[in-house]
Amino acid sequence: MVVSVLVVDDSEIMRRGLAEVLEASREVHVVGQAWDGHSAIEAARQFVPDVALVDIRMPGMDGLTATRRLRLLPRPPFVVILTMFGEDEYLVEALDAGVSGFLLKNTPPDQLVRAIVLVAQGHSIVDPAVTGRIMQLATARRQAGAGGPELTGDERAVLASLGERDRELLVLIGQGRSNAQIAEQLGTGEGTVRGQVSRLLGRLGLDNRVQAALLAYRAELSR
Repeated sequence: MVVSVLVVDDSEIMRRGLAEVLEASREVHVVGQAWDGHSAIEAARQFVPDVALVDIRMPGMDGLTATRRLRLLPRPPFVVILTMFGEDEYLVEALDAGVSGFLLKNTPPDQLVRAIVLVAQGHSIVDPAVTGRIMQLATARRQAGAGGPELTGDERAVLASLGERDRELLVLIGQGRSNAQIAEQLGTGEGTVRGQVSRLLGRLGLDNRVQAALLAYRAELSR
């Protein structure tokens, strides 16, 4: 299946560059481009893309507001947010808005295409550097005496039910480790780790590894 993609970025150079990179692949097809949240919603209604690749900072309607509106459409696209360092304050809010992935703007083309295909299949994709940055911020908050919200009873129960391997996996996710790094530490294959992470997220009722990392932080498992 060829994945249809809507590219949303207020920079024409960035927008066209992304479109050219994606069109060079046989796995994805760019069905439309938009320059702000309003035009993104209109384009999504017209082209019904599988995935919307959305810049987080745009004039008028920004990427977060656009994501919320896109996810309310009758046939909503999965949304992947393009971000860069310095935009950390938006990440948790973007999770609440319903994004399926976070990618840095300097993600290599082959990884970008692969991430889009995986998201279209229902997976959540988060660049390990983004997870690592969130955990750095969380650590700084803890050191400043400002922790996250208390764990709910349901969260405590599911954490208590985790086996030793799942708990170890959650700790490594909380430390911002990539699948490759986790595989090396655990002495297993990267594909095996990918499956284990997916199953762990299902047990925790979470959508992606950033949410898992934040849970590990709040449970004080990531130190």
